[in-house]
Amino acid sequence: MSLSRSVDRSVHIFDRGRPNEPLGGLYLNPSVTIRKFLKMVAWVIRADCPYSVWLRGAEAPLTATDEPLQPGLYDIVCDCPGGTISLTEERCITRAYTRTISKRDRRFRDEVRIRDGKCVITGNINLAAHRNYWSGFEATHIFPLSHEEIFKSLNYPRYITIRSGETDSGINSCQNGLLMQSNIHQQFDSFGFGIDADDNYKITVFMEDTFGLDGRTLDPVCRNPDDERSVVDELLRWHFRQAVLANMKGNGEPVLEYDFPDGSDMVGEILSGPRAAERMEAELFSRLNSVSPIP
Repeated sequence: MSLSRSVDRSVHIFDRGRPNEPLGGLYLNPSVTIRKFLKMVAWVIRADCPYSVWLRGAEAPLTATDEPLQPGLYDIVCDCPGGTISLTEERCITRAYTRTISKRDRRFRDEVRIRDGKCVITGNINLAAHRNYWSGFEATHIFPLSHEEIFKSLNYPRYITIRSGETDSGINSCQNGLLMQSNIHQQFDSFGFGIDADDNYKITVFMEDTFGLDGRTLDPVCRNPDDERSVVDELLRWHFRQAVLANMKGNGEPVLEYDFPDGSDMVGEILSGPRAAERMEAELFSRLNSVSPIP
């Protein structure tokens, strides 16, 4: 089963020439300013000329300010005759909810634990870390292991300075990791929220803010510029853009189900759901990876 991201949106985006056919929208939380909204809109649409964005009924277009965005209908207006607006063809990736439980991930897990010592999203400290007890805290890949080929094609290895060897892409480096509480990790993997490295590392939640994360900032412990182990900003930017595409483009990507009760047909549910082939590939990778030997 999958859920729609478009349910309960309070912001809707249109091409003014087609005022009844939404291009996308947003479940609005307080962290979204007009400036951030305009940046995100530019990722969702494709325009062949300059354009402006108007709150329907307003007397002037939006300007990039840090004022909170208001709910409503927003029209995109081409600034030249004959200009066209459409949705971008870019899609977010499909990723599985993954936990670092394999031998090959142990170094990644341990280094993220040592660096962070807390959930870097909520700020909750693991008080049992001195006993090496980490129940409820998980080392999270920003860019998922199941898409290492994409990671390399985007040339992200150039940002990674901590590697195990020349052939290591760096995707399993602590610089691609964050320590999170288990429930927060699942929200992160499903693109329920993103971290805007260009807005003081502010967290934007794209759905109901169940855990009170919207507007928080990523804990400084994982982004100390004097620490080589710090998380790479370009990877945070990648994840934030993925979250925007997943939540704002069209009706949004379906929210995938990760909790399959005992006795249920997990494979059948995945194959009958959206983006079945991509999801099955990601799920199989995460499970096969968990039993892989140390390279």
